[in-house]
Amino acid sequence: MIRSVLVHAVMVVSGLLLSLYGLFLMRFAPRGVAGRQLPAIGALWARITLAALRVLRGVRIEVTGEIPAGGGVIIAAQHQSELDIFVLLTLLRRPSFVLKQELQKIPIFGAVLTPAGLVAVDRAGGAAALRKMVADCRTQLAAGRPIVIFPEGTRVAPGAHAELQPGVVALARALDVPVIPVTTDSGLRWPRAGLLKTPGPVHVTFGPPLPPKLPRPDFLAALAARFYGQQASGGNA
Repeated sequence: MIRSVLVHAVMVVSGLLLSLYGLFLMRFAPRGVAGRQLPAIGALWARITLAALRVLRGVRIEVTGEIPAGGGVIIAAQHQSELDIFVLLTLLRRPSFVLKQELQKIPIFGAVLTPAGLVAVDRAGGAAALRKMVADCRTQLAAGRPIVIFPEGTRVAPGAHAELQPGVVALARALDVPVIPVTTDSGLRWPRAGLLKTPGPVHVTFGPPLPPKLPRPDFLAALAARFYGQQASGGNA
């Protein structure tokens, strides 16, 4: 437990310090410099956290499948743990995450999310919020960044199923780019509740892309099959 608490301490302290540095760049650096540096700051935070997790708790990341080399794709990722965000930040090149608007209210950290190119969504905003999400994601795609969305809408425990949110379908149709499902068993090592981290591998699998123009029921059924019918290799390890 002490080692697990230390991992959290590294995550929080490094996140705070790097967020403060991001705010400094936003205030004093030229706009173009700050825009380029903020995604790199997020990736550095992820690498620091993963290094602490590996050294202190013996958790390692094992990846299968083809990782996209650049933008032009939507990553539809399973979400079991905070760990998923750190893993994708390190594996993908300058990813832009679709996240809930409430995260912007976190002191200091929340202030750098939108300037870093992340897409905040008002989940109670209805059609207007969906249109804004699509427009913001289109901007990030045009900048060469992959879009990461968690269709489950929240963290889901290993072995549990969630009703997938249809926003991923609307996003895929509007942007007309391939959707790559990513499965994980991260919740076995970093649970969604509690501090204890369990040593061992985390399996992350990049699956074959789904066509963006599939009818909504077929698209969601295919994505659910990838998430729950074909869990990441070694999911019970």
